[in-house]
Amino acid sequence: MLRFGCSQVVIERLDPLVNPGMHPSTHMHQVVGGNAFTASMPESDISKLASCTTCHFTEDLSNYWTANLYFKARNGTYKRVPQMANQFNDGDNAGITIYYTSPAVNATTAFKPGFRMLTGDSMRRTSENLGKNMQQCYRCFSEPNFGGSMYSPCLDPKWDTDYFPKQPCPGGIRSNIIFPLCWDGKNLDSPSHRDHVSHPIGGPTQFAIVNGTCPPSHPVKIPQVMLEVMWDTTPFNKPDLWPEDGTQPFVLSTGDASGFGQHGDYVFGWKDDSLQLAMDNHCYLRNCTRLTEQAPSIKNKCQVPDTVEEDVDGWMDELPGGGVGA
Repeated sequence: MLRFGCSQVVIERLDPLVNPGMHPSTHMHQVVGGNAFTASMPESDISKLASCTTCHFTEDLSNYWTANLYFKARNGTYKRVPQMANQFNDGDNAGITIYYTSPAVNATTAFKPGFRMLTGDSMRRTSENLGKNMQQCYRCFSEPNFGGSMYSPCLDPKWDTDYFPKQPCPGGIRSNIIFPLCWDGKNLDSPSHRDHVSHPIGGPTQFAIVNGTCPPSHPVKIPQVMLEVMWDTTPFNKPDLWPEDGTQPFVLSTGDASGFGQHGDYVFGWKDDSLQLAMDNHCYLRNCTRLTEQAPSIKNKCQVPDTVEEDVDGWMDELPGGGVGA
């Protein structure tokens, strides 16, 4: 298993996977990874187009992005909830924690240049009722200095839910998004950005149980990717800021106030065979002699210019783009 942080490269209303070429796209995202991120990304080797990355390993020039979270005040205005660095990622500029998991060495086939995928459904507003096998979840941390990922995600329905927490979280909110682990072995993408990948026979498995059997239609086992976002909700935790009717005040940039519509996008961009080598050589967390580390002070300098030019941090009367999900 690899586990490492990627600092924020840009917060912008662009989505080269779902809305390629659209400028701006329908809703806001937090983006991490390489600086080749644009409104339209070619189906080629992204690692050859990027010159830097906000990820811990210099070989990973991929891009990963998720919906932003907003706080809706009693007067109906919105403010973005900032991301914060996860456990062991001290010094990172907000960002996302990335996981790549394999059941054993030589057990998974790394992605190919041009590969991309999407997981989750921005339009979903009901639970998939997967229990411990849920593929996206939230955890409400009850105290500051929560310990981040020392608590395994999506495994305990007592603590993990696929909807937003219903009470203030003194330590912030964690969001986990898990991708499928089977590939058809042919297509680097599909019209839905989902059909070329699949869950194992019998449905999704728990993180990080990645030893399910892939279906004949998708026979190639790929590393399981998981994204982990930490939101600092502490500035919004005073009870008198929350709605008087007792409902929770957080909403995704898609306009989703339930949380069920959380989703993640991925464009592969590892250099050469570096990811395959990491999966096949007992790399664990950030301990990997096959990969090159970089300090937060270096990776935080990698940025993508904001091309949409809209307010991402102030109070606003409506969500950017109007909170459109698709």
